[in-house]
Amino acid sequence: MIEFRYDTQLLLEAEGIDEDELFDYITDHFTGDSLLVVTDDDTTKLHFHTNEPWKILEYCASLGEIYDIVVEDMDRQARGLKG
Repeated sequence: MIEFRYDTQLLLEAEGIDEDELFDYITDHFTGDSLLVVTDDDTTKLHFHTNEPWKILEYCASLGEIYDIVVEDMDRQARGLKG
C-alpha cells in the first residue's frame, strides 16, 4: 500500500516566490513526501505526494495562478490501472 496516494504536480505563476520558503511552508503545513519546488523567474514547478491534493492546489492558488495541474492516483497505477 502506498502511504501517500496522489502524485500532485503543478506550475505556479507568481512574482516573488522563494522556493526555500515555499518548500518549508509545505513541509510544515501539509502531510506528504517527495516534495520538489523549483523556481525560475516568475514560474514555480511543484511536485508532491499527498493524500490531500486539493489542499496543495488551494494553497498554491492563493499565491498566484496555477496551471498544468496533474494529480495522478499512484495506487491505481501500482495496480496496473490508469492513474
